Amino acid sequence: MRWFARPRPADIWDEPVPGPIGDIQAADRIRNICADARACAEAVRAYAKSGERERYERAARAAMEIAMKISDDLMRDDAVRRIVDLCMKADDVRTAQILSRAIQASWVREAVQRDYPALSE
Repeated sequence: MRWFARPRPADIWDEPVPGPIGDIQAADRIRNICADARACAEAVRAYAKSGERERYERAARAAMEIAMKISDDLMRDDAVRRIVDLCMKADDVRTAQILSRAIQASWVREAVQRDYPALSE
């Protein structure tokens, strides 16, 4: 039944970044990566599928690499916050703790700790 098998579309985090991008485009790309990767992160948490874990890890890694290039502090903090949310969806507390420490704005850090008390331990 290969006739009906459709090729899987490429994930947004696997697409190459076309040259240097600005902070707004980087933040938008991270937002899209986190939104698209939410389903595989939830599958990792619920079913511990190895294929989904690999997809989640690639998505998180791509988002972190883009976030490191954002020069505006608040935009970077918001992007890191979104990545922390993704990590917590996948029950990746260790990575989320490391990322939450990188948040510089106190009100963003407090919001993360309020949403995820396990990160403040």
